[in-house]
Amino acid sequence: MTTDVSRSLQSLLNERDVARITGMSLASVRRWRLVRQGPRYIKLGAAAVRYRPEDVSAWLESRPTGGGHQGAGDEEN
Repeated sequence: MTTDVSRSLQSLLNERDVARITGMSLASVRRWRLVRQGPRYIKLGAAAVRYRPEDVSAWLESRPTGGGHQGAGDEEN
C-alpha cells in the first residue's frame, strides 16, 4: 500500500509541468485554477498545488477540437 501511495505522489504534476504539457504559460494555468476552468487539482497545504496526470489528460480530452468540419465542396446533398 505504501508503495502505491508513494508512486502516486511521485506522479503528481506541479503547475509548471501542466504549463509545459499544454504549451501554455504558467500564468494561464494559474488563471484556469482561479476561474475554475482548468484541470482538477489537489491543494497540499496553503500554497502547494498538484495535478494528477489522469485529471490533466481527461481535461485535455474534454476540450473542444477543430478541423473536423467539411468544406463546401465536401457536403452531401
